[in-house]
Amino acid sequence: MTHPVTKYDTITARRAAFERARRTLMARDPRLAQVIRRTGRVRPDFEPRDPLAALVRALVSQQLSTKAANTIHGRVIKLLPSLSATHLLKARTADLRAAGLSGQKVAYLKDLAAHVADGRLDLASLYKKSDEEVIKAIVAVKGFGVWSAQMFLMFCLHRPDILSTGDLGIVKGMQRVLGMKSRPAERTMQRAAEPWRPYRSIACWYVWRSLE
Repeated sequence: MTHPVTKYDTITARRAAFERARRTLMARDPRLAQVIRRTGRVRPDFEPRDPLAALVRALVSQQLSTKAANTIHGRVIKLLPSLSATHLLKARTADLRAAGLSGQKVAYLKDLAAHVADGRLDLASLYKKSDEEVIKAIVAVKGFGVWSAQMFLMFCLHRPDILSTGDLGIVKGMQRVLGMKSRPAERTMQRAAEPWRPYRSIACWYVWRSLE
């Protein structure tokens, strides 16, 4: 007898996959294993996330502290009857600016909403696309670069094998994990991360934790 996939099923499956990845990474990389042991039983958030909400949050948060981003994001959400492409398009620029967004970020949000509304960015289809296809679809929207698309893959779509060599936290973390005096070059990071396949996203999460 079959049953619909529930939120519980999704979270449970992700937790199980994370545990498999953790054990594999510890066996393959002694240096990363030390970080994993120090991190202990802390685990990432496996809650499902709405793609549009994740992309809106990413735009709002660019070049802001966490506190400022939380405040402005909260104001923007309060302006909308619900978070949808239609309501974003209808939102008055003056109101969005008053909420704390720059003129450029307002333009980015409107472009994101337009892409979603007219189907150029089909959010539902992203779950079925390859990592490369998702990146291509997202960077076609103003304000999104490869880094933003990679973070979306990691934390919204929960893709397991993303290595973001352009993320400053990952660069610093890998410098520490590898025991290097200077920041590693991209090629060095890619080579060091080869044993982490197909769980480079999980490895990166532990690399971030190493900075704490």
